[in-house]
Amino acid sequence: MHIPPIAPFEPHPERSSRAHIRKALRNLRRSLTATEQKAAAKRMARLLLASPALYRARHIAIYLPNDGEIDPGPFVAAARKRGVQFYLPILHPFRDGHMVFGSYSADTRLIDNRFGIPEPSLSREHIRPAWALDAVLFPLVGFDLEGGRLGMGGGFYDRTFEFVRRTPRLAPKLIGLAHEVQRVVRLPIEPWDIPLQGIVTDRRRYRI
Repeated sequence: MHIPPIAPFEPHPERSSRAHIRKALRNLRRSLTATEQKAAAKRMARLLLASPALYRARHIAIYLPNDGEIDPGPFVAAARKRGVQFYLPILHPFRDGHMVFGSYSADTRLIDNRFGIPEPSLSREHIRPAWALDAVLFPLVGFDLEGGRLGMGGGFYDRTFEFVRRTPRLAPKLIGLAHEVQRVVRLPIEPWDIPLQGIVTDRRRYRI
């Protein structure tokens, strides 16, 4: 089935700050219907499953969708059949603004963190260090074709993966997930933004 292209979002010159763009794109993704969300998640799953960048990945961090984020669930269900193990972010108990990653399966007990987002209970034997992950699939609010990304503004991923700049050989593949409607002509980038290896939407793979 042919899917028509979607033009990138172009902010109004007077509303081109990261805060304005974030608000507009969050409204866009929340406006998608449940049917549109489900179809988008299935299309993205097919693209992820066919990605050479993830073919050998066996330890992958994901997220539970919230606020209109595209759902990685269909990909997770299919990739588990390949023996892939998945992990969810957990707010670091001692380093404010950082995350650790806990193993995630169908029977994992989840508890709400201080933001009301479900995460695995903290258990040392089920934690995997960020550098030991093969890939990290995380939600985007916006992205551009230069690899620029816009998140929710908390900086958790940037702080957690700051080590990538110092020791790139230890870096997992950092791949952002988004709806195609979240593509922006060009995003304002901050020096602390950790660059992406690729972006995958419900329409195509970018840079991977």
